[in-house]
Amino acid sequence: MGITFENIMTMAISSSVTILFAAIAMDFMLFEKKGGVKREKRSIVATGTMTLFYLVYFIVIWSRTGAIITEGSIGIKAVRMAGTVLVALGSAMNILGRLSLKGNWADHVRIYKDQTLVETGIYGIVRHPLYSSLMVMLYGGSLAYLNWASAVLTTFVFIPFMYYRAKQEETFLLQEFERYEDYRKRVGMFFPKFWR
Repeated sequence: MGITFENIMTMAISSSVTILFAAIAMDFMLFEKKGGVKREKRSIVATGTMTLFYLVYFIVIWSRTGAIITEGSIGIKAVRMAGTVLVALGSAMNILGRLSLKGNWADHVRIYKDQTLVETGIYGIVRHPLYSSLMVMLYGGSLAYLNWASAVLTTFVFIPFMYYRAKQEETFLLQEFERYEDYRKRVGMFFPKFWR
């Protein structure tokens, strides 16, 4: 029993997801009890509901609901490897976003008294890289496991929830920072604006 494509893929995806959850736990430990809250709104879209979505997504993939049955051709392996790379890339994007955001992170929609507007690093490419990165990871997982049902769940459940949450945050940020409107015009919400 040697190292197989399946083992490598599973190890890469498991490591990426574990690193992501460790980073989320670290944010909770460092910032969730942070004082100096200026304004806050609880949101249905928070870490708990996102984790619930991940659980449903995992069950869909694990149960092979929506799995595309194929032989292990080189083309199929390439698609699966591309999906695995997207999962790892999404995890890295998320970590970069968290490192840039630092103490501005919150589980719910919140403005701190010492809040800053982060426009550099990955935030210079997309306004909501934490959400974008999760989309990349979820679509990557759909490709890696050749599962159309997980892609449908991502498209019709996860992305609308992320859009809803991002709009809640942007309402606060527009009220807090005069230059947020300009930032919004320059930088895409979830995807880069190549057509500026």
